[in-house]
Amino acid sequence: MAATRPLALIPNAAMRALRGDLSPGEFAVAIRRAAREIGEHVSCDARYVGRVEAGEIRCPNYAYERVFRHMWPDRSLSELGFTPRTAVRRRGAAPPPVPVPGSGGLDDSYHPDEENDDVRRRTFLNGGSTALVTALGLDLPAQAATPAAPTPRRVGAAEVLGVEQAVRDIRLLDDVHGADTLFELAGQSLRGAYVMLNDGEYSAATERRLQAGAGELAISVGWLAHDSDRLADARSFYSEALATARMADDAALEAHVFSNSAFLARDAGRAREALRAAQAGQAAARHLDSDRLLSLLVMREAGAWALLRDRAACERALGRAHTLFDRGESEADPEWMSFFGEAEIAGLEAQCWSALGEFARAADRVGQAIALQEPHFVRNRVLYTAELAHDRLGLGDLAGAAVHGTAAATLLGQVRSARIRGMLATTADRLRPHRTVPEVAAFLTVHDAA
Repeated sequence: MAATRPLALIPNAAMRALRGDLSPGEFAVAIRRAAREIGEHVSCDARYVGRVEAGEIRCPNYAYERVFRHMWPDRSLSELGFTPRTAVRRRGAAPPPVPVPGSGGLDDSYHPDEENDDVRRRTFLNGGSTALVTALGLDLPAQAATPAAPTPRRVGAAEVLGVEQAVRDIRLLDDVHGADTLFELAGQSLRGAYVMLNDGEYSAATERRLQAGAGELAISVGWLAHDSDRLADARSFYSEALATARMADDAALEAHVFSNSAFLARDAGRAREALRAAQAGQAAARHLDSDRLLSLLVMREAGAWALLRDRAACERALGRAHTLFDRGESEADPEWMSFFGEAEIAGLEAQCWSALGEFARAADRVGQAIALQEPHFVRNRVLYTAELAHDRLGLGDLAGAAVHGTAAATLLGQVRSARIRGMLATTADRLRPHRTVPEVAAFLTVHDAA
């Protein structure tokens, strides 16, 4: 069979023009809001918007088409910059659709060129561990998918150690490289852990460790989804981890889930949810003898209060968090908290002041975070530098914002994080009207190339 030459991507200028001054994340929020108005469900995020504007999605699926027609009723798909569905389908025969468990299968609207992330997300939300595997695009082993008396796999210490090591490897690689390139690979480890948990044969002691390992893996994959700007996926993985923690009666795992869930909710703008998650995490961690863990969870609470613009409550939480942090480390501190040092608590405090509009204090604290950050936490250095650019812009310092933005954009070559790219894109969009400032022009050149 002759090889097919891939089609060159044609940017969708029409959709980019419709986005206007909104950031990709803000535009995604508007699309989701419009979907709710007509009773449709789409999990649109900044990544989807980027794919549309880049021309990767030549024709939206039917759910998105209905939403777009609702938003712009006087425009056809062609006028929105998309290729007609009939033209897309003429490129070649599509592979047969794969029925989604619990969905009743797929209709003849399926085509591989259409966006189907929502189908995969709904698959996860509507099912249990099997749906988790499906959502990752991975198949269960034959014996796990066959209802007729499968042969259980014996799971012992070696297998559990493999799961625990996968968690460590993911964290180390994320510290250096960011999440985008790791998300799918991490899913393979998660799939294996849940297959062993659901279909394996093991002792009670092994079960406890395997549950903890699978839960930690689900949290790790959830974080990779979060940092890749796949917020709906992240929420799903955290829900799976929380269910695992509750079934295992594992307070440490539960506290970890709530810490990440609070962070996710804050980034998604759900301040009350962030607050509840942070406080639930503190309740779970109360008897774990780890002041550093409690400090992190109280910092999550402070971030939620800042988003709610409650300065007094935020300051009280910051005070409690620093008091707990200053009590030092202990043997009870979870292994996953290795990132939570002087640099991280300074960075989290900076985010609070930024949310409260105190940009001078935010810039001061994030500058300390950059100075204190250990070299191997490359991703965090890029994050803090991007945040500093945002804070300098908040102070009206166009040149300073551009200089720090240039530094962050330069480092993006080493780190793959859609979340950080989105932050820089927002700063770039706000600076574009000021490209006559030399530093701004230099930043925009580097940013757009990156």
